[in-house]
Amino acid sequence: MLAGFAAHLLRTAMLKTLLILLTLAVAFTTGCTYYQTAPGVYSTTPVSKFDRPWSAAIGALADQWVKITAENRAAGVAQGTRNGIDGTANIKTQADGGVRVQFDTSGATTRDPDLLNRITASYNSRMGR
Repeated sequence: MLAGFAAHLLRTAMLKTLLILLTLAVAFTTGCTYYQTAPGVYSTTPVSKFDRPWSAAIGALADQWVKITAENRAAGVAQGTRNGIDGTANIKTQADGGVRVQFDTSGATTRDPDLLNRITASYNSRMGR
């Protein structure tokens, strides 16, 4: 009888320990700290109209497996190659503030005559068109 009582106490102690550990685990995983922004004036640098088309053009070339071989952001030119076809993206800021993007292919274009159309479609997709 004493052995049965000791076993009962042991099970109860283990159950309490397990319950405490479970409670601590839940408390640690659900507790989140929220940090508010300190009061004051904050300014952010506005994103230029050039950044989004530039990124979309580079991404469009990559989408179509055109390996970028030269990139000159200041000049607005990115060049790459795929399977003997040279692809170029020209991104220019216009006088009215708009951005003009043009893609060109040259070289062995007969190997993949639809590459230019796919690059353009990838660009339009990235721009949300």
